Amino acid sequence: MSHSLAGEPPSAGRRAAPMTTAVYSAAEWDLLTTLPGRVLVAAAAPAPGWPPRGISAGLAGLDAVAAGRASDSDLVRAVVAAIYARHDGGSTPTDGLAGLVDLLGDCRAVVRVLRRRADPADSAAYRQWVESVGVRVCHARDLTGPADRRFLDRLGGALGLRR
Repeated sequence: MSHSLAGEPPSAGRRAAPMTTAVYSAAEWDLLTTLPGRVLVAAAAPAPGWPPRGISAGLAGLDAVAAGRASDSDLVRAVVAAIYARHDGGSTPTDGLAGLVDLLGDCRAVVRVLRRRADPADSAAYRQWVESVGVRVCHARDLTGPADRRFLDRLGGALGLRR
């Protein structure tokens, strides 16, 4: 019986994920696998003048990352498997404005990599999944303020989901 890269049997009607990593360089794969965690950290950072988001925001982000295991996208499932297999902490903190600028730049770099190497459906699924991590963290509190909306708009734009 074949198994997906996440170590679970594939769902009915869905084949096991192929070795998706083979089409990406080590640097590209690292970028793809660290981006979701970096988005989680950036979205969980408190906005100026707002109280810290708390544990519920981090848990919402982790849940959003884990939800990728059920994705129809081979790429998303392979990235989630790689995230769970990591032993080095996996993400680089995103501190302040400079960190956010770097994060958004890396989002644009991912879009370019996916445009060159990924199936369009996998590309769209990955970009939407990464955005969903930010959305779920920002909405973990009942109060979603202007800073959250700006962050999510900029994230969606950098991921090529908004014009």
